This record gives sequence, C-alpha cells and structure tokens, in this order.
Amino acid sequence: MKTKILVVDDETDLELLIKQKFRRKIRENVYEFIFASNGQEALSKIAEHPDTEVILSDLNMPVMDGLTLLTKLPERSALLKAVVVSAYGDLNNIRTAMNRGAFDFVMKPVDFADLEITIEKTISYVAQLRETLRAVQENNILKMYVDETVINFMARPEFANSLLVSETVEATVIFFDICGFTAISEKMPAAEVVRLLNTYFDQIVQEIIAQGGYVDKFMGDAVMAVFRGAHHLDRAIDAALAVRQQIQANQLQVSNGVEFQPSVSTGISTGEMVSGNIGSESLRRLDYTVIGDTVNLAQRLQSVAKPNQILINEATYQRVKESFQCERVGDVSLKNKSNAVTIYEVLA
Repeated sequence: MKTKILVVDDETDLELLIKQKFRRKIRENVYEFIFASNGQEALSKIAEHPDTEVILSDLNMPVMDGLTLLTKLPERSALLKAVVVSAYGDLNNIRTAMNRGAFDFVMKPVDFADLEITIEKTISYVAQLRETLRAVQENNILKMYVDETVINFMARPEFANSLLVSETVEATVIFFDICGFTAISEKMPAAEVVRLLNTYFDQIVQEIIAQGGYVDKFMGDAVMAVFRGAHHLDRAIDAALAVRQQIQANQLQVSNGVEFQPSVSTGISTGEMVSGNIGSESLRRLDYTVIGDTVNLAQRLQSVAKPNQILINEATYQRVKESFQCERVGDVSLKNKSNAVTIYEVLA
C-alpha cells in the first residue's frame, strides 16, 4: 500500500535529495512524496491530500515555522504523524518539538539510512493507530446493536467456552408496546415512521437505563427489558411509570394528514427465568436473552393491556402492594394458561 509523505522544508535541494535517495520506492509506488516550503503551504497540501500519513518537517521556515505547524496537525487528522528533520538538534528544541506532538527527530545533515528506518517506524505506528481507531469505531457500532451486558460478557476470558452455558436467574421482565403504531405506519412515509419509532424507543431506553435495567431486544414496535439485582421489581415498576409519563408527554404528531398521539401498553412479570445464549450455533447466530414462563407472562400481560396501562399478576401485586398504588382489574384468559389470571393495574 502506497504511503503519502509530505516534506516541509524551505531548502530546495532537500527535495532533489529525497527524490534521489528514495527513487526505488517512488518507482515501486511504495512512497509518494509531496513537497511544501513552509508550514502554511503544508496545511494547504494536507487539505489537497487528506490521506497523507507522514510529515517530514524542518523547524526554521518562513511564513509558518515547524513548531507552529506541529500544533496545527491534530486538527487535521488523528492519524497524521510528524518527524522533525532539523539542524537545530539541541535538547530544548527536541523537547519542545516532542511536547508539541512530533513523533521523532532526525538531525541534519540527514543520514538517509536512518531517515528510512524512521519513516518505516512512523508508518508502522500510523497503521497501529488506524487499527485501534477502526476497533473503537466497530465497538461503538456494536454497542448500537448489542446490549452492554452482552459486550461485557463477550470480553470475559471464558466467553469462548461458555457460549451455550445457561443459568437460572431471579429477575423482572417488562414488555412495552407503542399502541397503534402498526396502523399509522401504513399511512406515513417510511422515513417518518422510523424517525418517530426511534424517538419513542430512545425515551423508553433512557428510563430503563436510569433504573439499572437493560434492553433485551426490540421487536417491531415493542421493547423487552430485563432488570436484575437488588430491588429489581421495584426498579422495573419505577421505569414503567417513568416511561408512561414520558410517552404521554409527547405532542400530537401530524404527518400527511395522519394524527398520532403515542401511548404505551406495559406488562410486567417477575420470578425465575433461564438466561443464556439462545439460537443456532451452526448458523453462528445466538441471542443472549432470558426465556421461560415468567418472560411469556410479561408479554401476555402487555398484549391485554390497554393504552397507558401497566399490568401485573396477583403474585407480583402481593409483593408490591405496600410500595405502589394498584387497582384490581379482574380475571382474564391468557394464551397457554389453563386458568384465568387475576391482573392488577399499577397506577402510581
């Protein structure tokens, strides 16, 4: 891969020497040299050649000297690294250059064998920086699609050997559903549908995180969240109440004559559930999630909840009745439940 190197020096004979000493690498398209006579011109050259990776710069130059140029480089690119090539090699100049971001310092008259080693070392360092930045960007992108709990789990040394390990945990699950969103999605432009849904999801997620929960998954216009640890049930209900308040506070949305006032239906269930990686190992698609009757119950409670209702079952009510204001709704039939389930609405 060709490396672009910017040489900044007001001595014109250095350009000739560079072209002579590195003619083989120039011919083989390993190096491409660009030349500037001062720091100001160098900045213009960087703008013309944004893929420049290495700078060889003198210190004493007209218009803009090398030390000033060093202070300007971080604004241009985090990958741009400068090697000072100067006859002013006293300790004070070297320290000043290093403090202003120089990667290395080469004395004049130039030993071109040493200069080539320094250039290669600088190129290698830039490559490492590029890989680090790419890893950070990929990690940030990963965090957009994967919950932080999963990322932390993946970072553990035993991750590779524990992909299919599961455990039984005590936790609380919430299902939130944006009521009526499917109907309006058929009447609004796709971009507007996505924008609105992401806005509501972001409000829901913020309240989940604020109470120490995590988003397990997004499913259409619904969100599944899990709360574990101390007081997980209380924190989950606090999150549900906060989400309801946030969603209700949204203004009426009007697009292409379609009106939509968002509301959320919520089901909460607490108890034992299985936590682990569920999916297909051969397809290399696993979902770190929770499953079990407790999870199913939360989803079914949400399915019968009316707009802005937060529903729990009798067992959950008995655990929170002294902490939250609840009201008995009655008995309902839920899918795959042989007996009717007594449900309560959490009011405040």
